[in-house]
Formats: sequence, C-alpha cells, structure tokens
Amino acid sequence: MIDWNSFVKIFDTGAGFWSPIIWLIVILFALLIVYIIRSYGQKSYKKGTEQTKPFLSGNPEGDRESSHVKSSNLYWGFMESMRLIYKFLSNIHTGNVSDYVLWFVVIMGIFFIVIMGVN
Repeated sequence: MIDWNSFVKIFDTGAGFWSPIIWLIVILFALLIVYIIRSYGQKSYKKGTEQTKPFLSGNPEGDRESSHVKSSNLYWGFMESMRLIYKFLSNIHTGNVSDYVLWFVVIMGIFFIVIMGVN
C-alpha cells in the first residue's frame, strides 16, 4: 500500500505544490472535454470541396495577386492617426547600423545618469 502523504511531500517545494500525477489527470480530463465538444461538430464536412474555400462575404475568391492586401491599406488607420510621429521617425531613420548603435549608447548613458542620480 502506498503512503500518499509521504508521496505527496516529495513534491512539496516550499513555494508551492507540483504533482505530475495531478497534472496528468487534469490534462487527460481537458482532452476528454475537448473530444466531447468536438464530437458534437458538423458531420457533413468534406475536405477538398467547396467547404474548404475561404468565405469572402459571398464574393468569389479570385486570383492571389488581385486579392493581396498591401500593408499600406491594412495599417492605414494606424498610420494616419500616428502621422506626425511616423514622419518624425522616418526622417531620423537612416538605415545605417552605426547610427542605431550611437542612439543606443546615448540612451543607455542617459539611463545610467538617471539611475546614478536616484541612488
């Protein structure tokens, strides 16, 4: 007969409790619930038919090139609302790595000055 109290104390970490047996039971129970929910799914689904095509509000799918959404269209609202900041950042953006290293060193220097001033 297994003494469960001594068995459970093996997994007592002082900061919490970890039991692989309990976790295994929880995972199996969750998988059982998922399987039960999945079993209520639509039985008439057939792979490789019209059912697998994406729904585009009733519009035909068309070719891949004409249906491509450009990032300028996708992020238009974000770019429009942040236009001033984006314009400022694009003006200081040079693409040169040494400029970014310089900015990194300057900002780290400011952080160190602030940290040393706090102490």
